[in-house]
Parts: sequence; C-alpha cells; structure tokens
Amino acid sequence: MAIPAESLTSLDNQGIKETGKLHINLSTEELIAAALERKEGELASTGAFCATTGEHTGRSPKDKFVVKDSQSEAHVEWGPVNQEMSPESFEKLKNDQADYLKGKELFVRDAFGGADKDLRIGVRVINEEAWANLFCKNLFIRPEEAELKGFEPDWTIVHTPFFDAEPAKHGTNTKTFIAVSFTEKLVLIGGTRYAGEMKKSIFSVLNYLYPLQGVLSMHCSANIAPEGAQKGALFFGLSGTGKTTLSASGNRKLIGDDEHGWGEKGIFNFEGGCYAKCIDLTEEKEPQIWKAIRNGAILENVVLEGDAKVANYENTTLTENTRVAYPLEHIDGAVLKGTAEHPENIVFLTCDAFGVMPPISKLSPEQAMYHFLSGYTAKVAGTEAGMGSSPQATFSTCFGAPFLPLRPKVYADLLGEKMTQHKVNCWLVNTGWVGGAYGTGNRIKLSYTRRMVNAAITSELEKTNFVEDSIFGLAIPEKIEGIPEEVLHPEEFWADKDAYKESAKKLAGLFRDNFKTFAADSPELEAAGPKA
Repeated sequence: MAIPAESLTSLDNQGIKETGKLHINLSTEELIAAALERKEGELASTGAFCATTGEHTGRSPKDKFVVKDSQSEAHVEWGPVNQEMSPESFEKLKNDQADYLKGKELFVRDAFGGADKDLRIGVRVINEEAWANLFCKNLFIRPEEAELKGFEPDWTIVHTPFFDAEPAKHGTNTKTFIAVSFTEKLVLIGGTRYAGEMKKSIFSVLNYLYPLQGVLSMHCSANIAPEGAQKGALFFGLSGTGKTTLSASGNRKLIGDDEHGWGEKGIFNFEGGCYAKCIDLTEEKEPQIWKAIRNGAILENVVLEGDAKVANYENTTLTENTRVAYPLEHIDGAVLKGTAEHPENIVFLTCDAFGVMPPISKLSPEQAMYHFLSGYTAKVAGTEAGMGSSPQATFSTCFGAPFLPLRPKVYADLLGEKMTQHKVNCWLVNTGWVGGAYGTGNRIKLSYTRRMVNAAITSELEKTNFVEDSIFGLAIPEKIEGIPEEVLHPEEFWADKDAYKESAKKLAGLFRDNFKTFAADSPELEAAGPKA
C-alpha cells in the first residue's frame, strides 16, 4: 500500500530498506544548496545550476525495456523500441538496486503526470542526487500544498545513476537500464546520469495508459491565442524541427513544449516545465528560453567559461544535445493550469534537408494521418559519422516512435477521430532548406516560418487559393503576405529544375518505402502519400 507523503519515514513499501537520511519534497533553494554542497555541479552566471552527465549525454534507447507479463503482453508493440524483459529479470534488478541504496542519503519527490485532474497519475521519484530531484520538480507537475498532504503515488521511479546492471544477471544489454513494469507500476533507471530518462519514462507510461482509455497521447508542443477563445494549436516535430521554438511565440501563450494529451474536455500538458535544447541559443532567436535560464533552472552539459561561469551555447565539447530544464513559471504568460479547449489547428514540422517539401501546405484528413504515421524529417549530411555527403531521411512514427508502447495505428486512429469530431485544420511546415538541398540551398528564415505559421493558425489563410504540388500532392497557398512567392513553391525556387525533380522523386520514393510498414493496417491511406 502506498504511503502518503506526510507519513513517509522510510521506503520500505518501495522495497528499499535501511536507507540513510530521506529528503522529502525539498524546495528549489534547498535542492540547489544540497547539490552544491555535494559537488554535483556549479552555478552559471545567470544563477542556473549546471550539471554534466558524463558518458550519457542523451537517451539510451537500446537500454530501454518493458516487462512482458499478463498486463502488457497483448498491448505492447514488441520490438527494438519496446524490448522484452522477463518478470524474473526485473525482480532481480529491483532487489539489487534496492540493496545498493541501503544506507544512502536519498531525495524523494512527489508529483503528477498529466494536468487533467481526472486523468493524471501520481508519481513518486527516488533520486540518488539532489540536482536530479530538482529536475523532476521542474519537469513534472508540482502538487499544491494540500495535495501533498494526502499524496499517494500511483507510480514510482527509482533513479540510481551510479548503480550498474549486470547484463548476464539482469537481462540487460549493457550496464545502463530503463526498465518499466506496468504490473508493478514501477520504473527502474540506472547506469546513466542523463535526467531526461525520467521525464521520457513517464511519457512512455502515459502513452500506454491513455490510449487504452480513449485519450490521445502526443509528442507535441501546444499554445493558445493570448485573448478570447482558449482553443489551442498543436506542434508535432522531431528534434531540430522547431517544435519548442515555434510554440514559444511571444504573441501566444505556451501550454507546454513537449508532451500533451487530448481527452474529452480538450488538451492538457503532461508536464510542469520545459526541457529545451541550448545549442546555438541566442537571446535574439529564442528570447523566452533565454530569459528562462535563471535561478531554479538546470543546464545540462553546457560549458561554462571564465571565473564568471558564463554559458557558451556554441560550445559542443561535451555534446550537441545541451539542454535546459525549467518550470513553466519561467515563461511569461505560460498557461500554468496546463489545459485548454480542443485545438483548432495542428502543425506537423519537418526539417527537409532535401529542400523539396513546401514551406507550408494544408493537409486533408487522410494526408494528416499519412504524415502522422510517417513522422518525416531529414538529418543533415556530416552531422553524424557514416552519413556521407547527402541528406538522410528519418521517419519516426507519430513523431515520437521511441516513446510509443502501443501499435502506431492506435494513435493514428485516435488522431483521425478527434480531428474529424472537432473539425481541426492540419498543416505541414518545412523548417529546413529551400532553393536547393543542404549544401546548395539555404535554411528558410525563421521569420518566414513564424509568419506562415501565424497565418495558418489565425485563420488568415481561409480565403487563400491553394495549388496542388505535382509530386507530393500537397495543397500550397498561392500567396502569404510578407513571404516571397517563389519561397512558397519549391520548384520555382530551384535554379536547376531537373535537379529539383530528381531530388523530389527520390524523397517521394523514400516516403512510399517507409509507408509499406503501415500498408496492411491502413491501406486506405497509401493514396494520401506522394503522387510520383
């Protein structure tokens, strides 16, 4: 039986016995003081706490497991994303992790996942480090004082960055593990200091629980208009496509930047904070994120320079995946309640390094489901070892394949149903290259993208004429005030028309090849793909 927070004097009910001192729901100031005293990191010039995560500076997808038992077996899409772990291996891992924690000083955090009070889950996080506990305070939803008094967790996360698994004994691939049991409602994480594993583990849990209740779980950001109707816009996109940037717009109110649900009452944030990339961050490009990096925020793997400890956001010595975690309160005008009405617009973001996707196009319901299942973006040549000299297409189902326990069709069907029910517009926006592929063309100006997105989600384009792209079958607006017409139409912006057609047909073929995975489940959607 779960123990309420005010009665918590031990972790016996979590199977963790004979611990050292327990620090329960400390304040931000107390956690920062503890982290500094324990030399877990240092303060940047802005007052943000800066930690380095060592070997792991990002997620470890090959070390993520789901316990296969009577609870999960029939629902989970087993494979590389959801690797099997036996109940026996999980039990050994849990017991050995608990033994490791004997006598250790621990930090306990009680929080919620999901802003909808009828759907949220209570989460208790047990950390070995103070800064990791502050990360959870920032990223999960913080209970009110009255809610803490009677708090009983539905789920528990135990994070031990300095405890390593033994693959032969625990059924893991390496010393690192992220193991989820839906029967025990328990997440075990170890062998990594990367704090994002905790946030994403609860996202994966909600991606399992919510669709089975008819609630769509989504890897997207969301915002609403500053005044009037509280209907929102959703922004889907893989890393580097501008999801956080475009949703944190100065003229709209941010609901959240990464994870949301769509239920009977509307949309709701899963989190109480943001986890933004810092690479090449400037005040001019990202004013809201820049201002959010202050006391209480956590910088991950950002290099600090000089005696003043000034953050150098261009320095990639530790990783390109530099991050900042801060509570929503750090964003001016953010929707702190984390909820809004049903959305009017959905925006799919892609960074097309082939330079052939239109900067903006309107999707039919069938095209929306096709591109949702496809989840396309492109990696730029030279950014990863072995990529060669050409862009490489990346397809991540539902724009969040690494976090989806269920079959993709479950999420796609829910999206289609909700779009139809609430008459939602869907837009595909290319934040990548125009006028040529990477190396020849140019990355589209952020100011252009902001202008196009704003025109789409404010109903400005309702009376605009659209023309159909001959290869991808996408409806492109003829004109948008403030945007050069040639920018809107990819083929016109390429100097070499034959090269455009060759590149476009290549990408269209990659789309078709990728969609073969879904053809058996959704044959009616194949016709919504590229025409060529």
